[in-house]
Amino acid sequence: MDNCIFCRLELEPDQNIVMSNEHCLFLQLGKSKIKGSQLEGAGLIVPIKHRETAFDLTQEEWEATYSLLQEVKMYLDEMHQPQGYNLGWNCGEAGGQHIFHAHFHVIPRYEDEPLAGKGIRYMFKGKENQRGLRPSPLAN
Repeated sequence: MDNCIFCRLELEPDQNIVMSNEHCLFLQLGKSKIKGSQLEGAGLIVPIKHRETAFDLTQEEWEATYSLLQEVKMYLDEMHQPQGYNLGWNCGEAGGQHIFHAHFHVIPRYEDEPLAGKGIRYMFKGKENQRGLRPSPLAN
């Protein structure tokens, strides 16, 4: 995977390995360390081996992801003191995946955010996401 930023970490110079285990890395961009920034503390858990989506992970990689997530939470709780978290995988284009190397989003949430209390379903439940509202590509 010559152009994969998770296989070749040097392709994203602002990306840092914060912690790791045998099968996974926890990566953060430099801006996620800035107190009060929009994605303060946010990062990704990625398998070291190239796997396109979460559905392609081995049992060992799932277990390593779980184990690393526990360590990541302790680290983020200590460093950033969030009041909540959003966790998630985007799989496939329709699911919002833009980098086709599996990556698990770990997003700390804070009480002073404008969207505090809004979870990941919030964006899906809005009228703007109601199916059938987009014009069909065949309509013209």
